[in-house]
Amino acid sequence: MTVIAMTREIGCHGSDVAAGVAAELGMDIVNSEIAVRNVAGSLGVEQSTVQRYLDGSASIFERWQIDKRKLSRFTSEQIFRLAQRGNVLIRGWGTNALFRDIPQVISVRICAPIELRERLMMDRLDTKDVESVREEIERFDSARTSTMRASFNINDADSLLYHIVLNTGRVPIGACVRAICQLAKDPRFQDSAATQSAIADKLLETRVRAILAERIGVEMASITVSAADGKITFDGVTTSGGLPAKAEKVARKIEGVHDIENRINSVPKVSVRFGRDG
Repeated sequence: MTVIAMTREIGCHGSDVAAGVAAELGMDIVNSEIAVRNVAGSLGVEQSTVQRYLDGSASIFERWQIDKRKLSRFTSEQIFRLAQRGNVLIRGWGTNALFRDIPQVISVRICAPIELRERLMMDRLDTKDVESVREEIERFDSARTSTMRASFNINDADSLLYHIVLNTGRVPIGACVRAICQLAKDPRFQDSAATQSAIADKLLETRVRAILAERIGVEMASITVSAADGKITFDGVTTSGGLPAKAEKVARKIEGVHDIENRINSVPKVSVRFGRDG
């Protein structure tokens, strides 16, 4: 079982690299747009509204329609479920951020110099207006950066998020494909049981964190949630004496939770009093 999460800049031959890898390894390519379609239904809005929100072209009214917290939750859950199929290459929205804590999932970024991206997009759009194309590329990049920061608090250009970063301006497409395939054949990425378990844990963790945030609210902001084989661990400090029991009660009713380790430490609120000078 192999899972690859790929992000690419617009106009960098990322689709060609993905197609080559999928053909070589016998994988299915899954675009995050599939998740967007399902997420739109969960949010009760049109798919086009979600897509425009993600690419930065949504109107004020459309942005008002989008519940950012639910968007992040529903999209995360959809992408983790897609990954559970195995032998998939998932492209697009937030994939590398979602899988950054799962070392068994290969994280790839495809990029290219702006000049190459301009030429490719001009060919695709059958235009010679380089200025308009550059403006569109910059708008797309800016929207993506803003969305990733708002949804995951990351900069998706950060190379530390990835196992491998490939620049198609310097590395031919075929060589990019071979580099990714060679990495995929490494034993550490071939442990199907470990990969499935890690993805299942991440899916459960995401669901528990989201449900607690919805039912309990801002009190959960300082509490971390982690999952391992159906066991949920809470950790953190709170001034709300009832929070540990409340969080545990809610979590125990969530499907897939088999055990809970509650490390939430309640501390008294500190009152600050100011005396008179002199």
